[in-house]
Amino acid sequence: MEVWLYSLGSVVVVSLISLVGIFTLSIKIEKLRKILIYMISFAAGALLGDAFIHLLPHVVEEHGFGLNISIYVLVGLGVMFVVEKVIHWRHCHHPTCDDHPHPFALMNLFGDGVHNFIDGLVIGAAYLVSIPVGVATTIAVVLHEIPQEIGDFGVLIHGGFSKAKALMLNFATALTAVLGVVVALLISSYVENLTMFLIPFAAGGFIYIASADLIPEMHKTVKISRSLLQFLFFTLGIGVMFLILLVEHQH
Repeated sequence: MEVWLYSLGSVVVVSLISLVGIFTLSIKIEKLRKILIYMISFAAGALLGDAFIHLLPHVVEEHGFGLNISIYVLVGLGVMFVVEKVIHWRHCHHPTCDDHPHPFALMNLFGDGVHNFIDGLVIGAAYLVSIPVGVATTIAVVLHEIPQEIGDFGVLIHGGFSKAKALMLNFATALTAVLGVVVALLISSYVENLTMFLIPFAAGGFIYIASADLIPEMHKTVKISRSLLQFLFFTLGIGVMFLILLVEHQH
């Protein structure tokens, strides 16, 4: 019962992140971009930290490190590639994407729904491992969702939706994360060792998002002072995951 409460509570928080667009309306785009790049750096560190500090060590400790674990990680990478390539077409983190027609905005919504459903599966699977791993994974998801949702909100606005409708639709697609959690927790009752697949799958997805999506965004900034700040935030993201691990071991 505790796993259900934590899991559902976590995805509700993740879903509410989709409303973050409303707070960006009064911020100038240039200023928002400067803030977002550090948020993206922090999220990249947190995602890689969660994959390598929490998810993979737990599944290896539980099931050993065989070829199957490597394959499941690669499946996670592959699925995220398909979601981004086929459905999203191209990912946009900044609300400056003014070259997207209305149909793309609809495709973006569908892609977002699939992405959030996978996030829900991942969070559910993480809580099946332990509460601290679930919390760490939720933090990693939230951190990468904030810049993503701001970007998606911008895409919907430029796709022809009103601000109110864009917020409502963004929130509706975010709720698929709740469905993902419910599916993960229900299936776990019938499928033995579900986490042996879902946890490395999640790690693969996180590695893909951080490496193929967020880090290339970071490289668009070449100024030394800003690059050093990016690296600092990237390291902080990893550090937060280490901190959660230390807290977990103390309990």
